[in-house]
Parts: sequence; C-alpha cells; structure tokens
Amino acid sequence: MKILVINAGSSSLKYQLIDTSDEKVLAKGNCERIGTDGAFIGFKAPDGNKIERKTQMLNHTQAFEAVKDALLDPEHGAIKELSEVSAVGHRVVQGGSYFDKSVLINNDVINKIRELAPLAPLHNPAHLQGIEACTRVFGAKIPQVAVFDTAFHQTMPEKAYMYAIPYKYYEKFGVRKYGFHGTSHRYVTDKMADLMGRKKEELKLITCHIGNGSSITAVKNGKVIDTTMGLTPLGGFMMGTRSGSLDPSVVTFIAEKEHLTPDEISKILNKESGLLGISGVSSDDRDVTAAEANGNMRAHLAHEMLYYQIAQYIGSYYVALGGCDGIVFTAGLGENQPTLREKVCEYLACFGVKLDKEFNSRARGGVTGMLSTPDSKIRVELIATDEEMVIARDTKAIVEAL
Repeated sequence: MKILVINAGSSSLKYQLIDTSDEKVLAKGNCERIGTDGAFIGFKAPDGNKIERKTQMLNHTQAFEAVKDALLDPEHGAIKELSEVSAVGHRVVQGGSYFDKSVLINNDVINKIRELAPLAPLHNPAHLQGIEACTRVFGAKIPQVAVFDTAFHQTMPEKAYMYAIPYKYYEKFGVRKYGFHGTSHRYVTDKMADLMGRKKEELKLITCHIGNGSSITAVKNGKVIDTTMGLTPLGGFMMGTRSGSLDPSVVTFIAEKEHLTPDEISKILNKESGLLGISGVSSDDRDVTAAEANGNMRAHLAHEMLYYQIAQYIGSYYVALGGCDGIVFTAGLGENQPTLREKVCEYLACFGVKLDKEFNSRARGGVTGMLSTPDSKIRVELIATDEEMVIARDTKAIVEAL
C-alpha cells in the first residue's frame, strides 16, 4: 500500500510517499511560499537529485496539484497513475481532548478540528485547508486519516495537565496542558523498547525531542504521564525563538512598561525569544554555536541556559516516574548536537548516567545508537525520529480495517 503523508502549514505543504509493504520512502518534497508570487516546489527525484520548480500556488489546492505533477512526472516521478496512492495521512497539531488516537477523516472530525482552531490558530486551519485541497485533487473516495500531535499525551492524569487557575477556564475554554510532538515521542518510545529488548509497558522512559521547537515527555509503562509543552507549544524550556515557561508576571510587566497588545507580547514570546532573544545572533543553533566559538558571551549564555533547563526537566521527570530506565535524544538538535547531549548528561551524572563521549562526539545525521557506557545506570540512546512513518503506519492500519 502506498500512503501519501501530508504536513500542511499556512504557507507550506510537506509530503512523503511511503510504500508500507517495505516502509520505503518513494518520494518526498515541500511546497513553499504558498499564496505568493515566489511559490515553488522542491523534491528529490528517484535518482537522488534535488529538483526545484517555481510554479503558481495561490492556495493549497494548487499546491496539491504541484505535488500530483511531481509524483507523476514522466522523468522524475515515483508513480505512473494517481490511483497507486491508496490513502492520505495528515498531520494535525491540535486534537484537544477529543482524539487520543488517529482517526479516519469525516465531516464530524473536520468540524472538531475546526472547533479546536482557537487552540492552534496557526496550524489547525492550515491542516483543514490541506484536507479540503486533497479532496479536490484526489477525489472524495480516497481515504484520509488524521494523526494528531496531541493524541499520545492524552493519557496524562489531571494532576499533570491542569493549571492552578480558576477551574471555570478549563470548563469554558478547555485551558489545560495538551502537549505536542506526540507522534515523535510515540515513535521513539516504541523504538527504544525494541532496542532494549523489553516491552514498553514495563519501562520508564524520558524522551527528549529537541529542535527549533522542543519538548520532553515522561512515559511510564507506555503511557505519557507528563510533558513540557502546555496549552500551546510555547510551554516548557527555551527553544529557537520561544521563551518556554516563565513567571506570568513577566508578561504583564513587559506589556505594561512597553504598552503592548496581547498580539505584540505573543510575538515577542513566540518569535523573538529563546536562543535568538538571549544570543542576539540567531534562532539557528549552528549560528549560535559559531558565535560562541568566536567568544560571544551571550551565545554562550544561551547555550548554558538551554542545557540547564533540559536537565532540570529530565530531573523532575525522573522523580515523577519514580526512576528511569532510559533517556532518548531525538529531533534536529537532539540528533545533531553532540555538545548539547554531553552537557546535559553531565548534569545527570548524579543519577548514574555515564556518556560514551567518543561515540557521542561523532553521532549525528540520522544515526541511531547507544550514547551511554555499558555501566551507566540509565541507558541513553540517540534515535532518529520518523513522524512520517508513524502517520503512514496509522493510516495503513485504519484503511485496512475499513
């Protein structure tokens, strides 16, 4: 079965075509700058060459047309007929408390995704555009499945997901912790159990998805008991441009001093903070690393804050879990930043964590392997995440059950 995996953003559309018989990626690409004159699609041809084409994409329907043309391209395409695509799996950021698993998309699901849009205003409307555009281009008969970033986290107990604010805001507006990156945390949880040769139902794991957006999750017996991101992806520790959690009075204090609107303060916390805000250099860790190497003290401070905050959350989840069998590093920085992993593990030495520094120093770029030494009390693993594969697997299972 060939599954088309879609991740639609407000001005972008990423895709992968996966053959689930052998889990081989047949095609992948990205439509960028949808809705502008500079729109283009970039994709990798079967021979490995990267193709980039500027094309008119005023909306997501035209983006899907571009994807279809790329898949069917006589020279660079991966399929000969559109009917070879059996189903489409969509990443959806916010499923709220409605969805604790992936589901076949129907009108009721669409209405609930739309209802949850206020909780993810930049994402859910874009996902709906992707679903609607897919229907227009592929037809109404092709099965479509929604895979939610929040679903894996729905096992959190009330004591973990509730905020200590008047209960009426939970009842009226659903204000609570939802968590994100659930598909990634789920993938590495399953993979870690496989690597350890044990059932996930008997493990206590801490999974660290660290990238431009980051979150850490405590998984006990295969179920999430806590995670760092909250009502929105702003919660938790500092990220590329996000502040992470902070004293709420910081928000009101700055807003009053600078006479800022809610939208303006939200922009500061989401787009101008984190590594960028502290270093003053960039939200890209590669730039911050280069600046630190050249003696930039604010870049150094940004990194020191990041390492400290990650270790803090891991330590708190060690307590919440009542111990820990394994720690996973994954995602952009987790997979490609040896210094980050080493500095965080130095904090964790009090738990008996011992790092294989030689392997850690060269482990990057999609590598999966054990970062800890054989005598480490907690196993530390580097796992390359694969959210698209989870979406493809869920889509296949749901379609086959129809």
